[in-house]
Amino acid sequence: MSKSVDLRVGANGRMVLPKAIRQAMGLSGDTKVIATVEGDELRLTPIQHGALRAQELYKRYAKSERTVDDFLAERRSEAATEEAASGTKNS
Repeated sequence: MSKSVDLRVGANGRMVLPKAIRQAMGLSGDTKVIATVEGDELRLTPIQHGALRAQELYKRYAKSERTVDDFLAERRSEAATEEAASGTKNS
């Protein structure tokens, strides 16, 4: 979907996004956005959209089906094995 509206930028640099634009972007309440300037264009991206996009990219290019929980369990197991071998235990 593509929408364009004219916005006024105040002397203090503030501008107001109209309700229709906020709704189209899924913005509500006190939502943070990422502002990206490319040439003479400004792009606003809600932070949660960036996180979702990163997750989608990870799923597309990840070479393993392992989760963070799998990774942490493996590291804990390795640490326990090392502690047992050295005869020490962290408290």
